[in-house]
Amino acid sequence: MTIETIPLFPLGTVLFPGMVLPLRIFEARYLSLLERLLSVPEGTTAEFGVVAIRQGWEVGADGAQALYPIGCTAVLHQASELTDGTYEVVAIGTDRFRVGTLDQAGQPYLQAQIERLTDDVGPADEAKLLARSVQALYGDYVAALAGTEQAGELVTVLADLPDDPLLLAALVAATSPLELGDQQALLAAPDGVSRLRAELRLLKREVTMLRRLRAVPVALAELQVPMGLN
Repeated sequence: MTIETIPLFPLGTVLFPGMVLPLRIFEARYLSLLERLLSVPEGTTAEFGVVAIRQGWEVGADGAQALYPIGCTAVLHQASELTDGTYEVVAIGTDRFRVGTLDQAGQPYLQAQIERLTDDVGPADEAKLLARSVQALYGDYVAALAGTEQAGELVTVLADLPDDPLLLAALVAATSPLELGDQQALLAAPDGVSRLRAELRLLKREVTMLRRLRAVPVALAELQVPMGLN
């Protein structure tokens, strides 16, 4: 077991391996983190950890009161400075990890000891069968969302769903507007087969709920609750 220390970026969202993470960097502590990433020697990976906030907020020195135990490393892909001194950043999720000891004193930003986790697909034949089922059910989910803002965004995703079970599981988990706890449970699943099984249950639940809502003689928009930051 290899333990390493990396800087952390607590967020109100879950990052999955292979997924794109756009960020707007404006707080002083994260500008300091970005400066560190931009100054790594050539040939060295500019990497940080993304962990979802269990309790608290993204902004403020004492914002994140509690973090989930499983996160995802991210590699800095692009950073563009804006005229006001803030940055627009694009990072790519890479490896899942387990959070160990937190270091809140060494730097202005949070750091943690982490243990990287393997992300095996699981039994190959089962993974392929589950992947096909998830692809089909994701299509049902997008159809059930017809007429909503989310549907327009997900139609593009639906048209280009990958066949690779691990990448499919990550893409479905990242793009389905599930609750934060559900997404975190998917990230924590031990392998691709477990993640795909869980996605089948979650997608069936969401499709059933959406169809029931559409059966009610009230405009769907009147039943929607505005989503919070997390």
